[in-house]
Amino acid sequence: MTSPQYSHHFSINNLPFGVASSANHPEPQCVSRLENTVIFLADLQTAGVFVNVEGLPDGVFGKPTLNSFAALPKTVLRQFRSALQKRLLDLLPENSTEDLTAVEMHLPVSIGDFTGLLRLFLSFLVVSFDIRLTYRHHPDFSCSLHHITNAGRGIFDKDVVPATFANFPIGYTGRTSTVFISGTPIERPTGHYYDKSSSTNPKPVVFGPSKAMDYELEIGVVIGKPVPLHQRLNAKDADEHVFGLVLLNDWSARDIQSCEMVPLGPLNGKHFGTTISPWIVTLEALEPFKVPTPSSSVKLASHLDDPEGHQYRLEVQAELLTGSNIDIICSSKMEYFQWTYRHICAHQASTGCNLRTGDLLGTGTVSGPSEGTLACLLEATKNGREPLEVQGRKIGYLEDGDTIRITATAGGPSSGVGFGECQGQLRPAGSLF
Repeated sequence: MTSPQYSHHFSINNLPFGVASSANHPEPQCVSRLENTVIFLADLQTAGVFVNVEGLPDGVFGKPTLNSFAALPKTVLRQFRSALQKRLLDLLPENSTEDLTAVEMHLPVSIGDFTGLLRLFLSFLVVSFDIRLTYRHHPDFSCSLHHITNAGRGIFDKDVVPATFANFPIGYTGRTSTVFISGTPIERPTGHYYDKSSSTNPKPVVFGPSKAMDYELEIGVVIGKPVPLHQRLNAKDADEHVFGLVLLNDWSARDIQSCEMVPLGPLNGKHFGTTISPWIVTLEALEPFKVPTPSSSVKLASHLDDPEGHQYRLEVQAELLTGSNIDIICSSKMEYFQWTYRHICAHQASTGCNLRTGDLLGTGTVSGPSEGTLACLLEATKNGREPLEVQGRKIGYLEDGDTIRITATAGGPSSGVGFGECQGQLRPAGSLF
């Protein structure tokens, strides 16, 4: 179940897309949301509500993922959204809606690949050790210069920025099998890490449950219309291939991650769990909240040149939930990014790599320039050296039972366009073999 407290995020100006089931709709199918009402789109299509939308296939909403719908041309998607907005001003067919509390949300798309913007550790190790890295599988990027700089201070106690950051958004690949819908518990991973308590030098490598669990507040980009193999993509054309955005928490085991980063990059420190919000907010809903992006200080490759590029006025927030206590531990903005969601799509395809419908690209941590805008504990606590004071408790990294909840609104709480919640609770590590 998803929380009904975010009904103000889902006005008629939003109308996001997701996948839900219920007692009355037992099979997962495509839905939208208006305040706390979930709208089963297959019922509306069967009733002939969308008969005038050209190019909309029959039965497209009765499927357990949004992939077939998301892959349609933007002309069809825009027609459909307009038709849905108009129909919501009238009565809807009987039994086509349910209250949010009566439904179960599912992963909205079948995710073929997950890419993320490069995490700080990777950037810093490249700089510090001059190591050549190879990326394999799905990507995660790093759009924020603040994130890289702040993390460098936490790890090395100095500013360390990869020389290539000004030229392209750096990324790594993750696993889609451990991308979970909001509300799914996250088990503390086990792995190899350096035993910091040892007096020997170098520190011995031990195996056990991670002692440095972290969250990362990110935005996820969901690919709609695919980019075929070897076709490539210009950043200025990327909107035609982006179905929408979700909230994303890229859970991180910092001790495992730091032990494995040389020379191949993140693996077990990252691939145990990624949480996304259940509702995909479309670019059409975000259109009124465009803001310009900073101009580049270097000449970019032609596919990254995007003089009219933009971000969105997204205000993001991370909360730590412990028992009945709710504490805001980060408030930041998408506007802090130096690279846009359009850039990471273009960079991903620049080698000739295809982008498939449902692919998920993480923007990297949405960190800002000051205390309170640091969107992971690695930055906020300087790698655990300066713990946060929360409800009388000192927090370096997350403890078992802690819940992280991420939320975001476009243009502020009164706009009627938001993402709801992206939430997960950290559970103890499982038994070892």
